[in-house]
Order: sequence, then C-alpha cells, then structure tokens
Amino acid sequence: MTLSTPDLDTQVSHRFAHNGSVRLHYVTLGEGPLIVMLHGFPDFWYTWRHQMPALAQGHRVAAPDLRGYNLSDQPRGGEHYAMRHLLEDVAAIIRDLGQERAILVGHDWGGAIAWQFAMHFPGMVERLVILNLPHPQGLARELARNPEQQRNSGYARTFQEEGAHERLDLERLISWVRDDEARERYREALGRSDFEALLHYYKQNYPRPPYREPQSPVLKIQAPTLVIHGLGDEALLPGGLNDTWQWVERDLTLVTLPGAGHFVQHDAAGAVTQVLTNWLARGALP
Repeated sequence: MTLSTPDLDTQVSHRFAHNGSVRLHYVTLGEGPLIVMLHGFPDFWYTWRHQMPALAQGHRVAAPDLRGYNLSDQPRGGEHYAMRHLLEDVAAIIRDLGQERAILVGHDWGGAIAWQFAMHFPGMVERLVILNLPHPQGLARELARNPEQQRNSGYARTFQEEGAHERLDLERLISWVRDDEARERYREALGRSDFEALLHYYKQNYPRPPYREPQSPVLKIQAPTLVIHGLGDEALLPGGLNDTWQWVERDLTLVTLPGAGHFVQHDAAGAVTQVLTNWLARGALP
C-alpha cells in the first residue's frame, strides 16, 4: 500500500471555510463520503499525508489547520479557543463542503475536539476515529487517580502558566518530525502559527489541578467508534482507555500499537492506514 504521495501538495485543493469572522484553511483530496481529519499539537494538516491518499480512493478527505495554526486565522484572546468555538469550526467545514454529516478522525487535540463533537453534534457524525487521546472521562479519571498520569501531564500544567508561549522554541516543537523534508514543512507551518494561540487550547480546555473525577452524566457516543493508540505514548498513558466502551453506545473497536508513540499516524503510518481502510470498508455493525 502506498503510504504517501511525494507531490501531495499538487493533488490537494486548498479551501477556506468561515466560522463567523474566523477563516479556516483546509485541504481536500478525493471524492465520495466525507472524512474530516483533525490534527493536534504541534501540528497542521500535513500530519495526515500518509493516510490521505489511501482514504481518498473512496472518500473525499478534508484536513484543516485548526484555528491558531498555519494558514487558518489566529484570533487574539483565550476565549476564542474555548471548546464550543472549536466544535463550531468543525461544523463550518462540513457545511462548507455542502454536507451535513462526516466521518470524523482526530489526533491529540483533534481527538479531544472529535470526542466532544460526537457528543454534542451526534447527527453530524457518521463514524468516529480517535488517535492517541482517551475519552474525556478516561483522561479525567486517570488525572484524578493515577500518579503517573499526573506526573506525565506536567507539560500541560506548564503550558497553562502565564506567558508559557514565550518559552516555546520552534526547533524543539518540530524535533519529533523525523523526515527531513517534512521537518522543513513543519518549520514553515509552525513559523506561521501563533504560539500563544496554540497554548490557549491547554489553558481553556485541559483539566487543571486539583484533579477530580467528573460527576455529570455522560453523553454517550452514538456513532461506531475506532480508537487507535500507540502504547509508547508517554503524555497520554493507555490506562485512560479503560472503560471506553461504557461511553460509546455503538460498536467500539480498540487497536493498540506497541512500539508506536504519541504521533501514531507517523510512527506506525502503514498500520494506521491499514486499520483505517479496513475498518471503513467493513461497514457499521448492526
């Protein structure tokens, strides 16, 4: 299976959607049922370069830059990065493509947005795919109970500090990108991004100490769900995956990949692409 296309840039179409005054850049490839793929931190649409060509053989794939990143608008002020605005961005992209529903794929913060979107806009989610981001209930439970997860979330507490964006270094942010050519693309994209905006995701939406388990009722996911998790992820430990089935009303498929880390779509690109294409081809269970 072809993992990526060297001239992917010449094949995708660049488009812009609007959520109010915020302009959102995204690329599309292929034709068919819509897939929207949401990246995380510190990333941009190009993170899906290994998966997009294969998925585009039977789908129309849309991959946006989240607000604050690369070619999307970067509104000033933390309130613009509250979860409700991030969910409205996804809806705006789906509607900009003339659709009412989509298959939603998310990694890291894209996964957090995808979980919440599926809970609050169930009618707009055909299927849900999450990469290396436990369900919000699972993450909150681990932060409340698991000292290792508390320690490993120290980076998030640092990001929540006042002025944390001033201490971010571009070269460190892209150090995880192993491919030299891709690293240059990341250098350009993150160089265009607003570091303060990127950390507003953490300040507005990541749990803060003292950590407590949520007590409110859970809105169960109504879409068939696939969760892929690289077990080498040190930021988001796999214990957060436990009990995910309690929060999903439909069929849940959980795939763990030993040897892959947080950026599982890169570390195990071929496996992730194969799992995605097989799962989408399978059809929903009754």
